[in-house]
Amino acid sequence: MPAGADQQRLNPEERANLVAYIDGELTEAESRSLTTKLTHSATARREVELLKKTWEVLDALPRPPVSDQFQERTLTYVRSLEQQVDGRFDAARKWSSVVFKFAACAGVGVVCVVAGFEAARSAWPAPEERIIRDLSLAEHLDEYQEVGSFEFLDELKNSAEFGSPTRAHP
Repeated sequence: MPAGADQQRLNPEERANLVAYIDGELTEAESRSLTTKLTHSATARREVELLKKTWEVLDALPRPPVSDQFQERTLTYVRSLEQQVDGRFDAARKWSSVVFKFAACAGVGVVCVVAGFEAARSAWPAPEERIIRDLSLAEHLDEYQEVGSFEFLDELKNSAEFGSPTRAHP
């Protein structure tokens, strides 16, 4: 054992844990550490003995009788504290309710907007679909514009080279 280990005092943390040590409420590791220190230090053992004697003296003192009014006042005071705490949270509950309702309405609004957009998009024909459908027309658009009118196309249709020979050509 090192010199002076017999005079080693408890540190503040160990001293704060003495009551829990005496009552057996410390964890196994904390209890083992404190037991080791108490085993090696007479000074630390005296501190524990002094604490035990202090508790014994306090237990031996007569306890003053408590009136029913004291109990009633104490319970009333505790209830008033609970109501104050509840009162503090009432405003928070009110605002959280308002925020929740706003968020729910905003969520429903977003869902409606998205659903409306999708419905309109599926019901409204896309311009590129029409172009794809009429691709042959688009590919020959320049040639159709050179023709100029439908009368010329009707004449071609009715000619013997391109269509039915309803009309005889000279």
